[in-house]
Amino acid sequence: MVLAYLLQFLCFFGLVNAHFRLNYPEPRGVFVADKEPTFCGGYTNAVSNRSTFPLSGGFFTIRTGHPDFTVGVLLSTAQNPNSFDNFTNSTGGQQFVRNYVKEPTAGTFCFPLDIAAANIPGVGDGANVTIQVVFAGGDGNLYQCADLTLSSTVKIPDNVTCVNQTETGGHSANGTSGGAPGATQTAGTMGRVHYASVYLTLSLGLAGMVLGFL
Repeated sequence: MVLAYLLQFLCFFGLVNAHFRLNYPEPRGVFVADKEPTFCGGYTNAVSNRSTFPLSGGFFTIRTGHPDFTVGVLLSTAQNPNSFDNFTNSTGGQQFVRNYVKEPTAGTFCFPLDIAAANIPGVGDGANVTIQVVFAGGDGNLYQCADLTLSSTVKIPDNVTCVNQTETGGHSANGTSGGAPGATQTAGTMGRVHYASVYLTLSLGLAGMVLGFL
């Protein structure tokens, strides 16, 4: 009986740990964990107050407690994209504005997002677009969307930082992961803290279940 409860506890922890949050740009709505496996994290319609976002030289940031994940970004030029079909190109394939990148550790990460460089038809200064961040942590895809108005002159606010992005490594613009020592060290530290909290939580949970059966 104790073993059965322990297995349920481990499964529950794994499910909670698989989620991610889109920190920047601002997502369509508040985070709802149960809705993340669905289109745009459960928010079907575009918002009226779109975020102004750089046409070139932008980035997005996410936070996750799940190590060994991949993340990529789809883009739609539809004014109100409300299905996965709106994020496809002329040949029916997924329309990526940012190729998948893989990260081995949990934590907060920043990835370059140069929308102009993707050369997607309909993308330009003043265009309304929607990005859909696709996160895969090994147990199915999760989704978050952000509705944007692109600008060739706007800059990302100074209070929004990109701690992982470097000129010599980190996360390169073509969707492959580089090896900047600073970025790797930061991510590794986050990962060690994350795993320490995992072990502590599991130990306390197991101890509580054992005491409950004494």
